[in-house]
Amino acid sequence: MKFRAVWQIFFLLVFVGYIFIWAMLPTKTYKNSWTPKLNEKLNSTYFREHGTNLLLFSFPLMLIAALGCVYLHLQKKSNSESSKSCSRSLRHPAMAMAPLGIVNAVELIFAAMFAALLIWSLANYLYVSFQKLYMDTPTATEGQEKFRSVSLRVSYIGHTCWAFLFFPVTRGSSILPLVGLTSESSIKYHIWLGHVSMILFAAHSIGFIIYWAMTDQMYLMLQWSSTYLSNVAGFIAFVVSLGMWVTSIDRVRRKMFEVFFYTHHLYILYVFFYMLHVGVAYLCMILPGIYLFLIDRYLRFLQSRRRTRVVSTRLFPNGSMELTFAKNPELSYNPTSILFLHVPSICKLQWHPFTVVSSSNLEIDKLSVVIKSQGSWTQKLYKQLSSSLDHLEVSTEGPYGPASSPFLSRESLVMISGGSGITPFISIIREIIFRSTESKGKVPKVLLIAAFKNTTDLTMLDLLLPLSGTPLDISKLQLRIEAYITQEHESPLADAKKQIETKLFKPNPSDSPISEVLGKNSWLWLGAIISSSFVMFLILLGFVTCYHIYPVERRGENYHYSFKILWDMFLVCACVLIATSAIFLWQKKKISADGKQIQNVYLPTPTTSPSSWFCGSDRELESLPTQSLVQSTNVHFGARPDLKSAYILIYSFPILLIATLGCLCLHLEKYTDDSENRTPRDQRFVSWRQPVLVRGPLGIVSWTELSCLVMFVVLLVWSVSAYVHSMFKNITRQSTSKMGELVWEVKLDSVALLLGLVGNICLSFLFFPVTRGSPILRLVGLTSESTVKYHIWLGHTVLTLFTAHGLCYIIFWADTSDVGDAEME
Repeated sequence: MKFRAVWQIFFLLVFVGYIFIWAMLPTKTYKNSWTPKLNEKLNSTYFREHGTNLLLFSFPLMLIAALGCVYLHLQKKSNSESSKSCSRSLRHPAMAMAPLGIVNAVELIFAAMFAALLIWSLANYLYVSFQKLYMDTPTATEGQEKFRSVSLRVSYIGHTCWAFLFFPVTRGSSILPLVGLTSESSIKYHIWLGHVSMILFAAHSIGFIIYWAMTDQMYLMLQWSSTYLSNVAGFIAFVVSLGMWVTSIDRVRRKMFEVFFYTHHLYILYVFFYMLHVGVAYLCMILPGIYLFLIDRYLRFLQSRRRTRVVSTRLFPNGSMELTFAKNPELSYNPTSILFLHVPSICKLQWHPFTVVSSSNLEIDKLSVVIKSQGSWTQKLYKQLSSSLDHLEVSTEGPYGPASSPFLSRESLVMISGGSGITPFISIIREIIFRSTESKGKVPKVLLIAAFKNTTDLTMLDLLLPLSGTPLDISKLQLRIEAYITQEHESPLADAKKQIETKLFKPNPSDSPISEVLGKNSWLWLGAIISSSFVMFLILLGFVTCYHIYPVERRGENYHYSFKILWDMFLVCACVLIATSAIFLWQKKKISADGKQIQNVYLPTPTTSPSSWFCGSDRELESLPTQSLVQSTNVHFGARPDLKSAYILIYSFPILLIATLGCLCLHLEKYTDDSENRTPRDQRFVSWRQPVLVRGPLGIVSWTELSCLVMFVVLLVWSVSAYVHSMFKNITRQSTSKMGELVWEVKLDSVALLLGLVGNICLSFLFFPVTRGSPILRLVGLTSESTVKYHIWLGHTVLTLFTAHGLCYIIFWADTSDVGDAEME
């Protein structure tokens, strides 16, 4: 544990220093004091203008990435899942709302730091530039030059976003696991960073076009300078990025995913021309993210060239399928991991991620994923597997998953799922089954609440137990399953014995089991790739600069500005390819030798489906694990999980607790009054009760009232925006046509519901102002008489919203000929 604390403190100090450099970058101190001294010492004949930024912006993160690999290797060797309570608490969910989804404390801290950095940087850039305005054109006015300055400075902020843009999409990152994150959970930050950077770069590009038009310099758009940055390259990068940006908008991406997928590969051109535009000094500032992404992308490419051995498949009647692959026993992964699949017979370019349902400890030589047949790609796969196919050609990437399994340290787990959403929980339950078989295995109690549409979906529970001939002892497993069938009101009488079809595939000598791309000690080898390739890059860069570029500039000649960046990009790619290929080929021989020693894996074909036990069939159970599983399962037909009782604790308990403790506080205050010598409690907050508004419809309003009023208005605005986002994002012509309704009808239905929900928020505060003996009002120094005006305004708002709510539903029912629903309401 001590070594872990030392490593974490070291990483924290280096990262804080890195962020501190970014914070100082836009200041006058950095520009006027630090830069001349740093350039004098670091911009040598070997690195020239690279020197300062390589040391300050590239080296810290490359150091963390390389040493992080060593730390993760040691952590994996120690096989320790426990962590300090402080770091564990930082990984608990802190927010669970749109549009960011589930965000833990670590993510929230980084997001707040990054937002503060952007605001601070923009403010300082503008402050410094406006103090001493650079007159780019003698004929330009001061206002035009300020406009140019703002257009330039917003691009600096976009460049800051670029420094972090590629970290979330680096699947095999050694930096994200250091703070308990994965690429899958942090992909949303790549999306937001992309949107923010595109907004800033669009403002930068359009701003300069307007500036050139105002100053009669439109010819500069086509300028490719040999001594400075290329405007043509910047314009090409902007046009390419616009295509990527438009197709990545949520609504476009959901409707036309393949267009988004193929268009997004234009990032190669975008990065290329962006680098030609910004130059070598700015490349070094964002180099770590691009460098680590390039290593990861090349490793994924090498791994995907191998064909993976498919052992078997299980086809479920609800359109789901389980694919089981052969796995190297040395490959270990944590539950809730994902695996990317590529089936060339369906599409030669597409890769799709699927949830891993197996446990690397329970099934040491197999890895299984579950796929739900919903889209065109999965439907084609299901059709192929349903045919008389004896071999399936598949390539894989991964698995990728969390660095630890914190759920195993809990006393109890409650898992709630709907339909195929049960798949991440299957791997957790299988891991708990393995831990329960260990002599010292202390496992948490598990409550699984699963909702399904019909009985065929109930077959997903068969996946809780692996398809293996090895007997399992689950007597220590404390599992209770509550399964709900929402669209069927009674158990079907049909025999379910033939519901699930199991098929075995013939082994192919050219196929290989899934294994780590760099072998057993993959983290150490990744660290070797990062460190060796980066050192190689520095050596070659120094050699090219000293013996090729510097002699030209020493003669007084001009070395083309774009050629320097071309040299940098070439050296980065060459060093990554050489170091990665050498280590990969070195490890490939050992992996291939180990793969040949792995015997073919054969699975037994079950004679019955466990799902039939819930559907009225004979329960002739010969397997003890399946007996225990059936006995712990309750199936509810025609019902939904009742989770509303939790709302009492969430919404009612806090206010009731405040009211109760408020009464106690006011009672103690009353009896601790020392008449004349006591300073009243009210005087401690007297400034908050001074009038701040004395006119308008609300009359005299204190600071306390104004603060509560502003928070309430913000709550309403936030609620409306969140409801609109969650309700409207899935309303498409395709989805509404399945329901036999028009798009505007579904949106009207959603708006009616939204108005009712927002009105209910107002209703929850309506009666506080008219509660004359309220302890809550007394706690903030208010009275019922002074706050009755808010009761009036809340009443007006509630009635307005509820009236609109009712009218919208009446119009909706009338248009859809469902007026009978009003009687049911």
